[in-house]
Amino acid sequence: MEARAIQRSARQSARKMRLVIDLIRGRAVPEAYAILKFSKKLAAKQIHKVLQSAVANAEQKALRQNEAFDADRLRVKYAVINEGQTLKRFTMAAMGRGTPIKKRTSHVEIHVASEAAPAAQGAASAAKGGTATAAPKPAKAATRGAKAAKAAKSDKPAKNKAPAKTKKRSK
Repeated sequence: MEARAIQRSARQSARKMRLVIDLIRGRAVPEAYAILKFSKKLAAKQIHKVLQSAVANAEQKALRQNEAFDADRLRVKYAVINEGQTLKRFTMAAMGRGTPIKKRTSHVEIHVASEAAPAAQGAASAAKGGTATAAPKPAKAATRGAKAAKAAKSDKPAKNKAPAKTKKRSK
């Protein structure tokens, strides 16, 4: 089960919002709610609303597909803040000039997914006759490079050639 929610043109800069979104990325939804609730940042309130919307969207999707739903088993799978449109304004300055003010906006996008989905898919493929094990890791010597592979074959250790030193020129 996966659902998403997007809030466009939130009136706060993306740089400030990213500080908060980094705290909840990859966390369980109840833990993310707690982090956002006790955060002092103004962005936490906006992100909390989007997270609530994503959970509500997941619940509606589960109802439409007639699946069991538990909000406590959801995880923040994807959370990103993108820059929105910048509102350009001018304020008065000395000597009859005007200085620009950039009122930045941002787009908040959060995807939530159920934790049980990957485990259920692995079990389903194992039931069909496939294996649910991971692919074997390559040999260590092969991942280190060609010199290490040659050294592994022979008894001698690999030689690391240092660059030749150049002589200082005298005046």
